[in-house]
Amino acid sequence: MPEASVAEKPHKLDDVMIAMDVVDTIRHRDDLVRRELNDEAREAELIERLREIYRQQGIEVSDKVLAEGVKALKESRFTYTPKPPSLKRTLFEMWAGRRRYGPFAAALAGIVVFAFGYHYFNVTRPAQLAEEQARIEISETLPRSIRQAHADIVKAAIDASAKPRADQLLADGEKAIRDMDRGAATKISTEMKRLADEVAAEYTLTIVSRPGETTGVWRRPPKGATQRNYYIIVEALAPDGRKLRLPIRNEENGETDLVDRFGVRVPQPTFDTVAADKRDDGIVQRNRYGVKRRGTVTVDYLMPFDGGRITKW
Repeated sequence: MPEASVAEKPHKLDDVMIAMDVVDTIRHRDDLVRRELNDEAREAELIERLREIYRQQGIEVSDKVLAEGVKALKESRFTYTPKPPSLKRTLFEMWAGRRRYGPFAAALAGIVVFAFGYHYFNVTRPAQLAEEQARIEISETLPRSIRQAHADIVKAAIDASAKPRADQLLADGEKAIRDMDRGAATKISTEMKRLADEVAAEYTLTIVSRPGETTGVWRRPPKGATQRNYYIIVEALAPDGRKLRLPIRNEENGETDLVDRFGVRVPQPTFDTVAADKRDDGIVQRNRYGVKRRGTVTVDYLMPFDGGRITKW
């Protein structure tokens, strides 16, 4: 009694290879595909044409293999269909082409790192440091400086006019600090230190009379005035003989200069007296013009003083 079913024999490798060749042949013969493959009724004619093609090449192909090849083409077997784009596919492609794109990627990464580092160290970091410095200055440095200078003034001052000036500067400084006004606080700190130095200073204003140096000058006031202003040139000498540099406001231009000698405006009779003293023997015998004592902000003038000073002549 025959078996109910006969197991289908597995395809031989040669049959599979030939079927693949059939598919490739059909795929490269567009005229066959257009005319025959899309018409099932003419599939037998397509198989016959394929048989003829292989016969011309000296290859005998069975009808079964030819039919299998046509069927495989219809089912898109032996045809590679790329996977759709995805992150995983992109990463695999990048890894596969690492030798090709590696140097470019490394150069690009180097440029990015350099640009980031340059911006950080030349823009971001300096800005952060400047901001931190400003915060420390307005919250710590300037308050400490203003208060310390005020304490020094109060401790050393014996002049009644020094303490009120220091108290006013302190009040203005505290307000600037509360308002976080760094510019105003810096200016007040500078003024407070200058007042503290002025209170602490001790010197004698001495008339300059060394050979070859100017002892006195006269000047025409600005704006075309016809009268003359007379000035005696003086310098501030500390008790140990050191020549001091003082901030002096020039009355002719309103600017304050730090100088070691300056002219004080005096009446003409005082000017003439000093000039006569120098003409006598080339030396001004009465050369002490004023005395500044420690703890004061004013000079005790020993000769008349008209209230103006110059720093250039």
